[in-house]
Amino acid sequence: MDQSTKITASWHANAHNWIASIDNAEIETRILVTNDAIVNTICSHNIQSILDIGCGEGWLTRCLQNKGIVAFGVDAVSALIENAIEKGGNHYAVASFNDLATGKYTIGNRPDAAVINFALLDKTDSETLLKNIKKLIVPGGLVFIQTLHPSAIVQQEPYVAGWKEGSWKGLKRDFEQPYEWYFRTLGAWVSLFSEAGLTIRKIEEPLHPQSQSPVSIIFVLKA
Repeated sequence: MDQSTKITASWHANAHNWIASIDNAEIETRILVTNDAIVNTICSHNIQSILDIGCGEGWLTRCLQNKGIVAFGVDAVSALIENAIEKGGNHYAVASFNDLATGKYTIGNRPDAAVINFALLDKTDSETLLKNIKKLIVPGGLVFIQTLHPSAIVQQEPYVAGWKEGSWKGLKRDFEQPYEWYFRTLGAWVSLFSEAGLTIRKIEEPLHPQSQSPVSIIFVLKA
């Protein structure tokens, strides 16, 4: 079983734990920092419509809709999309990164932007998606990516791009089937964006309010 399949299988197995974790606000960094950070970054640009890729149970899609943005979410995990539809109506669909990259799944009118919030976990699937993301949004549209800040790994492991363990580490519920995720240094991210033909417009580094350490990094890219 390749890494992409393992990641997807783990999310299928843990969908209900994840939904409960989000519904009960159990992930401190999301509540204190990263949720508002990605919403505020998107809303600071003139975005009328957006595709939320890897939307999970759909919280970000719903939040952006409440801000007056036409938002649609997709995710490879059917249980997450079913929950999203229950909460937010028919603004979601089941689609993997590969479905989007290859055109197996298409949306109607292409939106102004796409957002990928803590969803770039696999190496190959992430690269394939980003290299084809121009097909999903309007020409010159924006891509917002929020991911773990590269400096966070320095506290635990060498600062080297590669596969890392600990996918569900630190969460309160009894998650199963842990998977490895692919870590990129800042330089590796920049190289990937260049290969994908994406131009960096802005980089933001949201800080934890107590430690003042960067929790995540947000890339604003132009397609």
